[in-house]
Amino acid sequence: MTISAPKMTIKRHLPWPLMVLLWAAVLAVGSLAAVWTYQLGRNNLPGLHGDTGEQIEQLSEQVRKLTAENERLQSASNASQNELKIAQTAQATLATQVKNLEAENNRQKEDLAFFDSLLPTNLGAPGITIQRFKAEQAAPTQLRYRVLVMQGGGGTQQFAGNLQLSINIVQGGKSATLNFPEGNAADQARYRLAFKYYQRVEGLLTIPEGATVKSVAVRVLDRGQVRAQQSVDL
Repeated sequence: MTISAPKMTIKRHLPWPLMVLLWAAVLAVGSLAAVWTYQLGRNNLPGLHGDTGEQIEQLSEQVRKLTAENERLQSASNASQNELKIAQTAQATLATQVKNLEAENNRQKEDLAFFDSLLPTNLGAPGITIQRFKAEQAAPTQLRYRVLVMQGGGGTQQFAGNLQLSINIVQGGKSATLNFPEGNAADQARYRLAFKYYQRVEGLLTIPEGATVKSVAVRVLDRGQVRAQQSVDL
């Protein structure tokens, strides 16, 4: 191990042809391992094997079934909604009929009471009287009234006159009185009276929006003179 020692030569442990064969074998084994891993994953995952066309057909069949089911459910829902609307309409119609029958029944009772008053024992003294008077709120801006006017003493003469109504209201903190009929001739014709025994008058009166009705008064006038009057509080 001196400077005068002979030179050392490094030689490969394996000759290069053998090294080439060894590397080729390693690459072959790696390729086989990669192919084996791919096949293993393909077999374990259902989405990676089988015919693609068959899968598409299966999915299309599922879409068709779900679409048909959705259409069936939609039809059933529409049918249920229609049945509900029909039931609600029928209920509203029956409620209206019941209300009309109740109103008619009340009118019949009023007529019965009136005709009872016409019996000979209850003819009363001759003169004009208001036998029945009712007023009620029909809507926020409408008031319904019914008046039954009678002539006592057997009604030997024809009576001709007119009806007048006054509504006491409060609007905006101030009191006011509305008189009906108003000034036009068409409105006055609705309140004319002409009867021998009795006459029933009913209708709707329009009141200002936001007004509160406190009381309603009715008067029977004969050539400007009050023959009978009556009032009700609301």
